[in-house]
This record gives sequence, C-alpha cells and structure tokens, in this order.
Amino acid sequence: MELSLVRSLMDKSFYDEHRGSRCPNRLFSKDVQKIKQTLDKAMERYSRTVSPDEVEALFIASNPSMSTAQKNAYGSLFMQIKKEKPMGSDVAQEVLSKLFQQVIGEDIANLGFDYVNGAKSSLEPLRNLLEQYADDFTPNMNIEWDDITIETLLAKNDLEARWTFNIPSLCRRVEGINAGHLIEIGARPNTGKTSFHASLIAGPGGFAEQGANCIVLCNEESYHRVAARYLTAATGLTLPQVKQDPTKAHSMYQKVKDKIKIKDVTMCDMNWVESAVKSVKPDVVVLDMGDKFATFKGFTRPDEALKACAIHARQIAKQYECAVLYMSQLSAEAEGKVVLNQSMMEGSRTGKAAEADLMILIAKNPQVEGQDEEDAQRHLNIVKNKLSGWHGSVHCELDYRLARYTV
Repeated sequence: MELSLVRSLMDKSFYDEHRGSRCPNRLFSKDVQKIKQTLDKAMERYSRTVSPDEVEALFIASNPSMSTAQKNAYGSLFMQIKKEKPMGSDVAQEVLSKLFQQVIGEDIANLGFDYVNGAKSSLEPLRNLLEQYADDFTPNMNIEWDDITIETLLAKNDLEARWTFNIPSLCRRVEGINAGHLIEIGARPNTGKTSFHASLIAGPGGFAEQGANCIVLCNEESYHRVAARYLTAATGLTLPQVKQDPTKAHSMYQKVKDKIKIKDVTMCDMNWVESAVKSVKPDVVVLDMGDKFATFKGFTRPDEALKACAIHARQIAKQYECAVLYMSQLSAEAEGKVVLNQSMMEGSRTGKAAEADLMILIAKNPQVEGQDEEDAQRHLNIVKNKLSGWHGSVHCELDYRLARYTV
C-alpha cells in the first residue's frame, strides 16, 4: 500500500494537496522514507510530475556510498514502485488520511500514557496537537451539487398534483398530492378517518381510478372491516346490497381492485413498513394508524417516539417517491369542536406536525340532544399546507354507509 501511495505522490497535483505535515515521512517504513525524501527534493526542484525512473536516478545520485546490498534492496523497491499503478485520487486520499490519523492517534495515545504515569501534568501539549491537526480529521468530501437549472426546477417542483382529491370542496383549495409528500390526517374516534382514505382512494375519481398503485397498512381495525369500506366506496353499494347482488358488486369493484392492496400489520414497526414500500413500490401508502407503528424503546418521552415515527414516514415518502397518508387520533381537546388546530394531535403537539406537508383534521358537528341520527356534515380543517398555502376549513358530507365523502 505504501509503495502505491508513493507512486501516487509522484503526481504533482496530488502531491501539492498533501505535502508537508499532511504527509509526514514517518507514515512510511524506514527504507521507503528515504525514497519519499528524494521525491520531496524532486518536487521542490522541478515542480512537476515526475516518473519512478527519474526519482530512482536522483536517489542513486544522492546516495553514492551505498553498498551493493543496499543498491540491490533499493533497486528492488523501485522495481515494485514502477509496477504499481497510481491509485485513483479519491482512493489515495482516503488511504493517506487513514494512515495519517493512525500516526496522530499514536501521538495522542503516547501523551495519554504520559498523563497516566505522571510524566506530564499540563493538557497544553494535547490541546496543541489537536488544534494543529484538527482539519486533517475532517473527511474529504466530493460533493455532487444538485442541478438548479430552470428546466430541472420546473420539472421537480409540484406545479401540478399527480393525484388529485376527489372531494370538490377540498380540491379547489388543495388540488392534490405528489410523490414525496407526507399527509397527516387526524380526527377523534368514530369521525370517519378510515372512510376518508377509502373515499379518496377507492371512491369515484379517486387515486385508484387515476392509476395510483395504493397500499393500505392497517393496525387498528381488522383488514376485512377496512376492506369493506373500500368495497362500498368503490361500488356505491351498501354491504346488504353487495350481498344481494355480488355479481354486480364484483363487476364494479374490478375497476379499482387491482390498484389497491390491504394488509393487517398489527405489531409491525416502521422498519417493516419501509421494507414493504421498497418491495411493492406503491404510489400511495396509507398508515392507519400511523402512531401505532412507533417504537417507544430507547425514548424517554412518548412524544419523541411519535415524532421519530413521523420523521421515518416522511423519509419513506421522499426516498421511495410515494405519497404517505398518516392517520392519527386527535386528543380529547378536539372533542365536540368544529374548528381544530395542530396542537390537538394526540401525543405530539408539535413533533409530528413539523414533518407534514399537509395536515387535514376532520371534525363533525356536536351531537344535539334528542337527535337520533348523527349529523353527516364533516369539516376538513386545513391547518398546515406547504402545497398550496391555503389554510381554513372546507365542508362536505360523509355517507357512512358507503364510506364516501361528498359535497
């Protein structure tokens, strides 16, 4: 390795980047150190790239009193150097950096030994050593900067939504979503969270009809109850009607069925989710419920674990170029309220919200005393919106028998 490094140092540009203290002679074995010293003189004298033959000629001329055995030994070393191909600049730089760090590490260890044995009491020598070589412990990075041409920026920015919302009142304010987006959807229990994503995906004009490949990972309700909502949303038939005419339901469901995969994933975590997304390569991922994928081990507070879960969901959306719908519960503070805000997210008032591109919090009208049927009106509170910038509430109705949100 050291002979390959010497061969690489014969290149003027590489030598200039690593001359002096960045490549001290003590990095090399005793005999190779003498060759390195000759190389240093050649670079100083000629200031250009030199060949192994030129360095050998200078070495022989500078050491006329060598014995025959020494001449043969150094001749053998030069023969090996000539056979070596120069390392790639990046590889040679990495090797040199590692060797250099080992040498400095030995110096630090020796100082530590002196401190332990009382030979030194002041920390000044250690401080000076670390300050002298601080830059040399910083990794050399070859960064490929992102393309910021106008053409690339227009292509990469979400000027048009890939998957548009099929709820007209919502679509007017937020057209839709794209790959890389994390959409957090929150509501109190029994408000219609599952029906909401079933309607967006399987309902008329939904993501599935638009051609999106969707996976629904459910860890709260059983998959067959979730799948039933998708069936009714897709067909516009209630379950009793499906039972009455399954052939008709099958025919209507076939339009979107192949675009939708549903899986009960109770006890799975976000690492499992990432593996599934990597394997299936979906366009849209539903996590119902998102918080139940969190791993609490290693966290001192639950909100930190929930924030980490949301961060992981966002990373999955970006890395695997899919949109992630992250379903979440709202705290008791949201009960009976129509106007909702980010701080009502259960378990994490700010951590989860910080990761979202779009937050939709679903509210329903308070139950009126004596009212037999639940009010079908739903209020979609857009409390965070990095997609279109609009904030406020849009109104629609939930047909809970069909799991469809309509105007």
